Amino acid sequence: MRLLYSLAVYLLLPWAFCHLLWRARRQPEYLRHWGERLGYFQPLPTKPPLIWLHAVSVGETRAAEPLVAALRLRYPRHQILITHMTPTGRATSQALFGDSVLHGYLPYDTQSAVQRFLDCFQPQFGLILETELWPNLITTCHRRKIPLLLVNARLSERSARRYAKLPSLTQQALHELTAIAAISGADGERLVAVGRLSENAVEVTGNVKFDIVAPQAQIDLATTMQANIAVRSIFLAASTRDGEEALILDAWVAAGLSARSVGAGTTASPLPLLIIVPRHPQRFDAVAGLIRDRGLRMKRRSDNGPIDFNTDVLLGDSMGEMFAWYALGDVAFIGGSLLDYGSQNLIEACAVGTPVLLGPSTHNFAEAASEALACGAAHRIIDANDLVREGLALLNAPAKRASMAEAGLAFALRHRGATSRTMALIARVLGDRPELLQQRVD
Repeated sequence: MRLLYSLAVYLLLPWAFCHLLWRARRQPEYLRHWGERLGYFQPLPTKPPLIWLHAVSVGETRAAEPLVAALRLRYPRHQILITHMTPTGRATSQALFGDSVLHGYLPYDTQSAVQRFLDCFQPQFGLILETELWPNLITTCHRRKIPLLLVNARLSERSARRYAKLPSLTQQALHELTAIAAISGADGERLVAVGRLSENAVEVTGNVKFDIVAPQAQIDLATTMQANIAVRSIFLAASTRDGEEALILDAWVAAGLSARSVGAGTTASPLPLLIIVPRHPQRFDAVAGLIRDRGLRMKRRSDNGPIDFNTDVLLGDSMGEMFAWYALGDVAFIGGSLLDYGSQNLIEACAVGTPVLLGPSTHNFAEAASEALACGAAHRIIDANDLVREGLALLNAPAKRASMAEAGLAFALRHRGATSRTMALIARVLGDRPELLQQRVD
């Protein structure tokens, strides 16, 4: 089966590069670093001991932040390499870590590309965040005796069904991993079932995303942005996905929230400001077009100017400012949950005490969403019209918002500690490797 898989990967390479060209129409960064996709990297000028961490895109890269900090503390003489699959993930890594870590793309899963990658960097161990199972990569690391851990692992029911369609590949990959750390008991059970693993093969360590702390610079930025906004309540639509912005904008207009239609500049009670922050930067201009098409008056974050009473929508066309947006909002809708994307991360909003609204699709954060709803940190909405109605009701209910904010802060605090548990697992797995012990400073 792995031979057939390897052949399929080789045959799909032309399609993969055509796909990069297609994506480059909106995001030219897809045209860069093609050699890395095949395992060709610039040789390192020196050969320090190296830890490799794979974070496929933006969410995984942001989740890696507390883990990278802990790795630096425990292995201060090691170089850290972070690999990605998307330009936005790579850009996020550069913004978070700068030149303190190495950045690159993970090669496509051909045996030759994987071998070139491992020959170049020679990692002493690797960490794969969430659930990226590349059979050739895992098998090659296993044969070279390079410890490879799947950490912060999650596996939804939908993904489990997909992996179950290739049982031999999936089971071999999971068995050849050195260790697996799941974010929840339910995710661990699905990993055990799909991989036919022993029950103690998966350790539940929690979600490292709870350990991400809002930087003070982001809180200060929110204060600065607030000073540029006329005294208005703020409804934030964060990390929205394709198709969701149009639904939200239509519901916003239908609710009569256009300054032009009601003459809000002269009313005693200003209309709330809608802030939309699309998940993917390549869609900023498209979302701006959607706003203009509906006759709404828009300002862009990149303009960095004041927002008056006649501005209907502020478009958050920026990267690396999500904590600032959450701190700024009075109510936050979490994108990816209105349509069937599975939701984006709700934890950051809770961590700064912003009341959360979630749509019906939350399978990517099923357990966190369920707990946030149960403790009162979040409310569920059914569609865009319900979203706007519920959002307006919360904006007019400060006591209710304060209660939700308090519940969100407690929820986020209660789940911290996954990074330390993950590091303890790494220490147990690698503790008897002398090449690491001699580099470690405890």
